[in-house]
Amino acid sequence: MQNILLTLNASPYGSERILSALRLTLALASHSQPSRIKLFLISDAVITAQSGQGNTAGPSLGEMLTEAMAHSVAVYVCRSCAEARGLDQTRLLPGVKISTMPELAGWTLEADKVLSF
Repeated sequence: MQNILLTLNASPYGSERILSALRLTLALASHSQPSRIKLFLISDAVITAQSGQGNTAGPSLGEMLTEAMAHSVAVYVCRSCAEARGLDQTRLLPGVKISTMPELAGWTLEADKVLSF
């Protein structure tokens, strides 16, 4: 079983990087080869995990994140990044956890593959 870590740091609606990361995450999660997948949202990417966002055009990033978690993908947001944007656990999608940079460092060392968007 592979450990795959994806770090997302782009603004969710400023480019298609978050969309691409979530599309890849869903493809990996549904692949026949078993793997443990973790997403760590950092910088402006933490906004992706905010609950209650509307969808004006295209796929809903929040729905994609929720679908990934339904496929056993672990989703974390950087605590200091979330706090800087006024987000706490009550404002995040159900299932998203708040984490820290030391935890990300450990996951990076444990990962077989690390991808950054």
